[in-house]
Amino acid sequence: MRAIRRFSVRPVLPEPLTGLGTLVNNLRWAWHPETQDVFEAVDPQLWRSTGGDPVKLLGEVPAARLDELANDHAFLRRLELAVADLDSYVTDDRWFQTAGGSPLDAVAYFSPEFGITHVLPQYSGGLGILAGDHLKAASDLGVPLIGVGLLYRHGYFAQSLNREGWQQERYPLVDPDGLPISLLRDGDAPATVTLTLPGNRELHAQIWVAQVGRVPLLMLDSDIEENEPSEREVTDRLYGGSTEHRLLQELLLGVGGVRAVRTYCRITGHAAPEVFHTNEGHAGFLGIERIRELAAEKDLDFDTALEVNRGGTVFTTHTPVPAGIDRFPVELIQQHFSADVFGPEVPIERILELGAEDFEGGDPALFNMAIMGLRLAQRANGVSKLHGVVSRGMFAGLWPSFDPIDVPITSITNGVHAPTWVAREVHDLTYANYTADGDSVFEGLDKTTDAQIWETKRLLRQRFIDDTRSRVRQSWLNRGASEAELGWVDSILDPDVLTMGFARRVPSYKRLTLMLRDPERLKALLLHPQRPVQIVIAGKAHPHDEGGKKLIQEMVRFADDPEVRHRIVFVPDYDIALAQPMYPGCDVWLNNPLRPYEACGTSGMKAALNGALNLSIRDGWWDEWYDDEFGWAIPSAEGIEDTDRRDDLEAHALYDLIEKQVAPRFYDGEVPGRWIEMLRHTIKELGPKVLATRMVRDYVEQLYVPAAQSSRALNSTYDGARELAAWKQKVRAAWPQIRVDHVELQGLGDVPQLGTTVGLRAFAALGDLAPSDICVEVLHGRVDTNDEITDPVRTQLSLAETYEGNRHRYEGELKLDRTGPFGYTVRVVPNHQGLASPAELGLAAGPSDPEDPETPDLPAGSEF
Repeated sequence: MRAIRRFSVRPVLPEPLTGLGTLVNNLRWAWHPETQDVFEAVDPQLWRSTGGDPVKLLGEVPAARLDELANDHAFLRRLELAVADLDSYVTDDRWFQTAGGSPLDAVAYFSPEFGITHVLPQYSGGLGILAGDHLKAASDLGVPLIGVGLLYRHGYFAQSLNREGWQQERYPLVDPDGLPISLLRDGDAPATVTLTLPGNRELHAQIWVAQVGRVPLLMLDSDIEENEPSEREVTDRLYGGSTEHRLLQELLLGVGGVRAVRTYCRITGHAAPEVFHTNEGHAGFLGIERIRELAAEKDLDFDTALEVNRGGTVFTTHTPVPAGIDRFPVELIQQHFSADVFGPEVPIERILELGAEDFEGGDPALFNMAIMGLRLAQRANGVSKLHGVVSRGMFAGLWPSFDPIDVPITSITNGVHAPTWVAREVHDLTYANYTADGDSVFEGLDKTTDAQIWETKRLLRQRFIDDTRSRVRQSWLNRGASEAELGWVDSILDPDVLTMGFARRVPSYKRLTLMLRDPERLKALLLHPQRPVQIVIAGKAHPHDEGGKKLIQEMVRFADDPEVRHRIVFVPDYDIALAQPMYPGCDVWLNNPLRPYEACGTSGMKAALNGALNLSIRDGWWDEWYDDEFGWAIPSAEGIEDTDRRDDLEAHALYDLIEKQVAPRFYDGEVPGRWIEMLRHTIKELGPKVLATRMVRDYVEQLYVPAAQSSRALNSTYDGARELAAWKQKVRAAWPQIRVDHVELQGLGDVPQLGTTVGLRAFAALGDLAPSDICVEVLHGRVDTNDEITDPVRTQLSLAETYEGNRHRYEGELKLDRTGPFGYTVRVVPNHQGLASPAELGLAAGPSDPEDPETPDLPAGSEF
């Protein structure tokens, strides 16, 4: 008979074992091997059978065993030390507390998904894993962060294959009582937040808390009795449902998330956040809720409240393509933010302006979440240097008066949380020391012999192969095979063969099947008599992506071929539990997206920390940190519009690299010294760069602290915010009158010489603005064939004289410090101490009648 309700019953631990509950309820165990050892000691076999889930472990361990442990002095001492270590971890000063008194009380970090551990299945892919690593690294550094997300009752889907190799999805129920989380209570009752919906409906959500080391993660759950059936389903699954369902999720995350933070801080006494960080546009409505708060509680007008919100908001974009951005019909936004639904404090027309695609090529019928995120945040970033370039070009329409290079979107390259992803054997082998300031010191790697390294990698390869065989067997059983058919599974893969890994989501641009462009060539590599290659592949396609599912089926059918199935396998249900043995077990990590469509990518970082070499297109982070000592760069055929030809060229370049460089180096001797030299170099030199602690420190120093300073300045009395809002209105109104009337150089001479310093004068008309409202600057540097200045250098000019009609002369010097084609221009930009960038308003005025429309080439000179 089917139960009408399902819930988990937790055990009552004997008093001496209450420390186990303390350890379970802090997710630090997910990345702390010593704590995992304590759980394993409770019942080693049960620990393995429960997949390393301490909640399940304690729910299934026999009472007699608990009584036995309660009288085991050695175990109790071990438990006591583990609890004391956790207490020290969460209370002692870390990097942030010793970094010079940073002016930052707290940061609220919003994301639609968080990948902390496979035990808490609230993630789908890279965005969630990155968010989880961000929280863990913030905890390690002592950064006062509060995570905010949703609790999905079905999480993301579990993947299997049918007999034909077609992806199947199922959504297992996630029981909160069976998770290492707790319900936030306000007195005796669960704490809740409430949103008003169209049609006199309400959406209620309770708040679960996952303690991620020092960082609380708040997760909103709408599956409660106060809701009608349709509202209970809002948090049913990640990235599922209709357009309106997705909008309701993002409303709950953004608007409800702010209210949950306020509730949590009130109940616990946690410092209120000064900075709000939205990880992609999904949580963008948090800015509108903060504006509503300020209007309702502080009686601020919209423009003033907008400036207060912007000053303390950071927006991170993760997508390199417009198709990856959430967009909603304007009519749907109007329904959910009308005065009688959201409240009268925030005019609906102003909300619509925030997400309007009012730029060339935009769709006026759609509300763009990323555009809103950029307009609501004073600071924004991409997730690698290359992605920063791509993002500045993609969103340049919001700043039409500026070249993409001036668009105010910076970049902070992603990182990965080493304690989560580095195998214990690699950690011990390299004597890695993850210090309190977030650095990793691989102090003993040079003392480790090549033979030790090689033997350790073989051990990890074997462990990964054992795990893969088990998963492949189960996959075939799910596909309808019988045990009698599966004897061959016991001999798939070989711990002495070069092992390559490829695992990620399966959108078309990541090109799962690029390696299949020439199947016979691939077979020859897999079956080479002296230098064979084996490949383990994993990945999920979105349930609605039929194209991605077809790619998986194509790969599975190739891997099913009896001729090669011992050398290439597709392992279903890619998640943290599969990834953790996969990264250490691979020798090479393969990545071949269409450049530049991968924003960053972090799987190759995790592999590198485990001593794997990267074989990748120079996209995302690999473009930034590629070194031929870290691996190989697959040549990209960018510029070729024929996609089939481009794929053919890049696939054959991949085959050539494997055949002529990768495999020969791996098989160069019984212990391949050159390979191990590259492995050492990767861990020692690349390792520190790819750490999430480096990433979070960058966020703190480059974005969080400046945002907190802006937030404090604008929140102190709100007079600064009122003045800034009024000043922006004045500047926008006056800007059509701003112009540069004339520019002239003095002392250039007939033949410009390298090293010459020339005088520059610019005459500007400022209309109704004062000189203090603007800045006049010269931009100069090498020019291309279209007279575009490449990598311009900016020099501010000084006010020299004022004339009638509010005209002014500005002067400065220009040094000719490079040979070849050289150009310059002058522009006027707004100037205010409250701006984070001169481009913030999107306004600039250039010369209307430049004196020198053509600039001669400068003669060659000496090196400089």
